[in-house]
Amino acid sequence: MIRTLVESAFQTGYLSVESEGLLHQVLATKCYGSEDLAILSTLYEAVSTGKVKRESSSQLPIEFLRQSKVR
Repeated sequence: MIRTLVESAFQTGYLSVESEGLLHQVLATKCYGSEDLAILSTLYEAVSTGKVKRESSSQLPIEFLRQSKVR
């Protein structure tokens, strides 16, 4: 699921509100592997550099992606 969400963000250039919510849920359940963390790291960098924009108008940081790299 993580791969699909990240691929969608790169294809569209946007991380949708729905995708961001699903990523939060997956990370909260800790149902992911090391490959997923590498993919999330790529997404975090893309959002941080503006290559992928967040659709959310929320001011909440996307730190959950960065924090997931440590786990």
